[in-house]
Amino acid sequence: MSKMTAENKKIVQNLSFVVLGMFCFGFALVPLYDVFCEYTGLNGKTGVQYVSEEQMQVDTSRKIKVEFLANTNDGMPWEFKALTYSVTVHPGELTKVDFLARNTTNRDIVGRATPSVSPGIAANYFQKTECFCFTEQVLKAGEEKIMPVAFIVDPAIDEDVHEITLSYTFFIQSGSEEAKVLAENRAASINDTIAPSSKNLSTPLTQH
Repeated sequence: MSKMTAENKKIVQNLSFVVLGMFCFGFALVPLYDVFCEYTGLNGKTGVQYVSEEQMQVDTSRKIKVEFLANTNDGMPWEFKALTYSVTVHPGELTKVDFLARNTTNRDIVGRATPSVSPGIAANYFQKTECFCFTEQVLKAGEEKIMPVAFIVDPAIDEDVHEITLSYTFFIQSGSEEAKVLAENRAASINDTIAPSSKNLSTPLTQH
């Protein structure tokens, strides 16, 4: 009986390590994927600052509607919203809009925003000259901050594109103290979930 109990405990322990490892891998995979997408434009994600010595010519014969969405990742305790729902712009025209972020907690938090442009075909033509997504953002306890975005829709964009959606998702900055606390809390939650299973496995079966 004691041998069976020891084997059950070992199985549960191994399963705990597997689940924890999968969780940690998934937690790290999101920021790694976002960084990759930012610099390749894959999946409509672009986070590189646009710099050009030549000013784009404004195409006044065309208009494109640009909508804005604001989201926070699971575990990010910020309020985040676009102060402008949408604008209509001419390709080549420099436009500026504002977002608002508020830290609703009593502790300082470091965040990082990941941008995404849809349709994906428009990502390479949506040029941001100013954006809070270029660097990490630190909001002190209870702090509120206006975060501007300045952009230009390249006139070379396909003429079939009439609407573009720019969305941002704020994550807790990977490697920050808040990220470590979040990971520890989730790991503890996983262990609490597995614990009842451990008790069931360690209970010997009653033979009839």
